[in-house]
Amino acid sequence: MQSETYDFLCVGSGPAGQKAAIQAAKAGFRVGVIEREAQVGGSCLLSGTIPSKALREQALRYRRMRGSASSLAVELRGDAPLSALLHGVDAVIAAQDRYLQAQLARNGVDLIHGRGVFLAADRIEVQRLDRSRIVVQAPRVLLAPGSRPRHVPAIDVDHEHILDSDSILSLSYIPRSMVVLGSGVIACEYASIFAALGCDVTLIDKAAEPLGFLDLGLRSGFLAAFRAMGGKYQGGAEVAGARFDGFSQVAVELRGGEVLTCDIVFAAFGRIANLDGIGLDRLQLAISSRGHVQVDERYETNIPGIFAAGDAIGPPALACAAADQGRRAALAALGLPPPAATSLVPSGVYTIPEIACVGLSQSEAAAKKIDIIVGRADFSEVARAHIAGEPAGFLALLCERGSARVLGVQIIGEGATDLVHLGQSAIASGATADFFVEQIFNFPTMTEAYRIAAFDVLKQGPANRRPADGRPADRPSAALPAHPGLATA
Repeated sequence: MQSETYDFLCVGSGPAGQKAAIQAAKAGFRVGVIEREAQVGGSCLLSGTIPSKALREQALRYRRMRGSASSLAVELRGDAPLSALLHGVDAVIAAQDRYLQAQLARNGVDLIHGRGVFLAADRIEVQRLDRSRIVVQAPRVLLAPGSRPRHVPAIDVDHEHILDSDSILSLSYIPRSMVVLGSGVIACEYASIFAALGCDVTLIDKAAEPLGFLDLGLRSGFLAAFRAMGGKYQGGAEVAGARFDGFSQVAVELRGGEVLTCDIVFAAFGRIANLDGIGLDRLQLAISSRGHVQVDERYETNIPGIFAAGDAIGPPALACAAADQGRRAALAALGLPPPAATSLVPSGVYTIPEIACVGLSQSEAAAKKIDIIVGRADFSEVARAHIAGEPAGFLALLCERGSARVLGVQIIGEGATDLVHLGQSAIASGATADFFVEQIFNFPTMTEAYRIAAFDVLKQGPANRRPADGRPADRPSAALPAHPGLATA
C-alpha cells in the first residue's frame, strides 16, 4: 500500500483545516489535507453558509420589491421552484472551490480526497474516491472534520417532507406553510428567509423566546420583524412527533395534544461533530457529553500531537472563529510563536434582518457588575437606511461610564454583519465614544449610526464631557424613544 509522510496533517478542508494547512505550509512544513468530499471548503461552503446566504439575498430583494413597488405588482408564483432563487449559487461555489484548491496548490499543500480513518495517533488510512488506499502519517494532526445536523429520536427526518439544514435547500418549490422546530441561529435564519418569501412559518421551541443567547433588545427586534412578515413563534412548546400523512401535509404533535399541520417541517436542533467512523475510538480521544472534542488553550487534545478546531470542538461554531482556531492550532502544533490573544470574535446571525454583536453584552456587564452607558441609534434616523428601504433596526454602543470607552456593540438591521467590524476595531484600539463624534464618515452611509449612538453616550455621561470640537454632547436629531431591551442608564 502506498504511504506518504508529512510534517502536519489536517483532517477536513473547512475554514479550520484550510487555514491551518496554509499557515503550516507558509512556515515551511510539508502539509497534507484529507477531504472526503469532491470539493474543498467543508459544509460552510457546500451546504451551509454560501447557499443559505444566497437564498437570503433573494428573499430580501423580493421583500424589498414588494414593500416599495406601489404601482408594480410583485408576487412569486405558487409553483415557483426554489432553484430559481438559487440561480448562480453553483457558480459561486465552483469559483470558491477553484480558489481554495489553487491556494492550497500554490502553497505546496497536498490535497488528498477520500475518507480517512485513524490507525494510530500519527497514522491515517485514506480510502480515495477511486477506492484505492493510501496511508499518510505525521507527528502532528489537526482534527477539523466539521459537523452535521443533529437529529432527535422523536423526529424522523426523511429529507422530503421533514428536512434538516443539509436538505432544506433541495426543496423543489416554495412551500405554502412550514413549521420550524428549534429557536437557535439556523432555525431563525431559515424561518425568517421563508417568511420573507411569503411562506406561512411557525417557529416552535421550549424556550420562551428565540435566540436566547442574545440580549433582550436584539431578541425583541428579531421577533418584531419576524411577526411583521407574518411569522409566528410558539414558545414553551415541546414536540412529541411529526409524520407525513401520505398525501400532502405533515402533522406536528405537541406534548399536551395540540396538532399543527403544514407542508414542510424543518428540524433545526443544532449540529453535531463528524467524529463517527474515523477511528477515534481506538485512540481514546476525550469527547464531551455534547459530542465535542475536548481541547486545551492550545487546541491540543488529551492525545499529544493531535489538535482539534472548528465545529468539532463546539461553540461558537462560526466560520471566522474556526479559521482563527485552525491557524492558532497549527502554530501551537509546530512550536511557532502564537499570535496575540483576542477575545473579540464578532458573531453574525443572518436572519432578516441581520443581527451582529461584538465585545461585552448587557447581560455580561450586569453579571460582572460593570457600570455601562448604552447609546442607541435607531436606523429610522439614518438616511441610508431609508434609501435602502430598511429603516427598522438599531445600533447600540455599550460604553464604560466615566471614560466612555467602547466595550461592546450590538446591531440589528440590514448590513449589521458588515457594520459591526467598525465597532470591533474601536474596542480593540481602546477608543471612546468621542472617536465616533470626531471622525468624518461618508454621507449617506450606515456608519452614521455610530455617530448618533456616540452622541447618545456622551449625553448620558458626566456633564463636563464634550466632544473635541467643544460642541455640547447632544444628539444631532430628536431624542430616541426608549426601548425595553436597551434601557439607557
